[in-house]
Amino acid sequence: MSPPGNDRVPKLSASRTWAVVGIMARHLWPIGETGLRSRVVVAMVLLVLAKVVNVYVPILYKHAVDALGEPAAQAVAVPIALIVAYGAARVLAQAFGEVRDAIFAPVSQRAIRNLALEVFRHLHALSLRYHLERQTGGLSRVIERGTQGMEFLIRFTTFNILPTLFEIVLVGGILWSLYDWRFTAVTLGAVTAYIVFSVVLSEWRIKFVRRMNDADTDANAKAIDSLLNYETVKYFGNEAHEGRRFDVGRRRYETAAIRSSRTLSVLNIGQGAIIAVGLVAVMSMAGQGVITGTMTLGDFVAVNAFLIQLYVPLNMLGFAYREIRNALVNMEKMFGLLDVTTEIADRPGAPPLVVTGGEIVFDHVDFHYEAARPILHDISFRVPAGNTVAIVGSSGAGKSTVSRILFRFYDVASGSVKIDGQDIREVQQTSLRTAIGVVPQDTVLFNDTIYYNIAYGRPEASREEVEQAARMARIHDFIMALPLGYEATVGERGLKLSGGEKQRVAIARTILKNPRILLFDEATSALDTRTEQEIQRSLEEVSRGRTTVVIAHRLSTVINADEIVVLERGRIVERGRHGELLARGGLYADMWSRQQEAAAEAEHQVEEPPSFRVEGHLRVAE
Repeated sequence: MSPPGNDRVPKLSASRTWAVVGIMARHLWPIGETGLRSRVVVAMVLLVLAKVVNVYVPILYKHAVDALGEPAAQAVAVPIALIVAYGAARVLAQAFGEVRDAIFAPVSQRAIRNLALEVFRHLHALSLRYHLERQTGGLSRVIERGTQGMEFLIRFTTFNILPTLFEIVLVGGILWSLYDWRFTAVTLGAVTAYIVFSVVLSEWRIKFVRRMNDADTDANAKAIDSLLNYETVKYFGNEAHEGRRFDVGRRRYETAAIRSSRTLSVLNIGQGAIIAVGLVAVMSMAGQGVITGTMTLGDFVAVNAFLIQLYVPLNMLGFAYREIRNALVNMEKMFGLLDVTTEIADRPGAPPLVVTGGEIVFDHVDFHYEAARPILHDISFRVPAGNTVAIVGSSGAGKSTVSRILFRFYDVASGSVKIDGQDIREVQQTSLRTAIGVVPQDTVLFNDTIYYNIAYGRPEASREEVEQAARMARIHDFIMALPLGYEATVGERGLKLSGGEKQRVAIARTILKNPRILLFDEATSALDTRTEQEIQRSLEEVSRGRTTVVIAHRLSTVINADEIVVLERGRIVERGRHGELLARGGLYADMWSRQQEAAAEAEHQVEEPPSFRVEGHLRVAE
């Protein structure tokens, strides 16, 4: 997406417009949906009937006026019958339109729903790289405006633009056949001038709409980002700073909106002037016809009714065109999301992963996020089925990258990753991720109930299975002690729960998923020592009999691993069991020694609080 405020946003060219219309038409005429297609046909028939009846209304009006003008006819029922027919025709035209809307509503709503779902699914199919770079608030606004734009476009294109154009042709033909070609020429000339003026000025105004949308997206993205990080804002007392950031986008929106409003006034005045000139010209010709006797008073009234009846939807046509252009801009941005390529995609005909034992093999893997910054170099290790292998190292060594590659958030630059002999690039991503259960360092929960968050591991699971998973994760008793139990909500990103409670929910939903392979990505590094030990016992119980990869910073959590792989700057520098690595006295032993010293020092500080001496009015730690 283009950055907010960037005036170099690409213009909506004719090709892009037709591309957007083509996508919309595909959803309005869905393949295999006979019922919906039938509704489209019936709605179009009703549309034509409504306009035919509508243009016949002025003719009935003319006959009624002429009948009332004849003294001999005033005593009979003919004028009354014509007036009744006039009223019935107006009601019938409206009824056709309302029935048409009711019949077509399921078609338009299904199209909007399917398109929004297509965009939503596509966003979930995009790579982790894309989602790390995008702004959630701005993205949500693009989708919201795009779906609203599509709803408007369907409604006004189908039931305003096309019917109005059809009515213009009908009125032109009637004026020509009943009166004179000049009436048709002047009417169509005024209509053409109106449309051209509206198109030209609306095209000029579109840049202000783009700026408004960009500023709105920017402001909303900043607002969402700020609210999601509410605690950080409070920690640093930056409420005023966040207000200023938000106001920058709103100020830009205000400026663009004022310019848009002023140019809209110019557009409306011009459209009103063109309609007035055309109306005066045609009515002058009709008045002249009445004076010369070539036209009746009923004809004069009928011509006026034709033009008023035509200019009312034509005036709406100007509004509709402006809004349709806005809608196309909004839809263009939403459909632009569909143009974002899926970096990690299944190969055509890819089979599902078949997990027999769960053996994992990294074979000479190289990886980089950017070509100029390599992350992993020639990484090779094997996790036998049912065993536990730990990946340890300092920050930035590439530990978490290993987990992202295994889960196929990214593809390797060279080498391969295999599960039970199957290259993970050759199998379906869904089956791969079904086979792997992850307990991450930072567990982010949905703003829903505890039950929902645990059941997310396997949504079709029964309540008994959910509660059993909670028991195995040792969180069931805590949940039952809550006033609402499993129906208690966890808040935005789970902020109502402590770090240990969130981790237990994550463990519970991973247990419920029942994967053959487990991946613990620094699952206890953010917890205190006591909570870490409790969580660690839960993890060991869960991983028993399963192939397990543990990404760890605290070495105390991996001393029982079948093998420990030590990374340094993206390379494997040591491997072996805990005791073997300590005996070698290498990098692992050095890391162990430093962590043990840090733990001992922290414990000593807790047991012996610092002493103070008084200097003036200050207490100074000794």
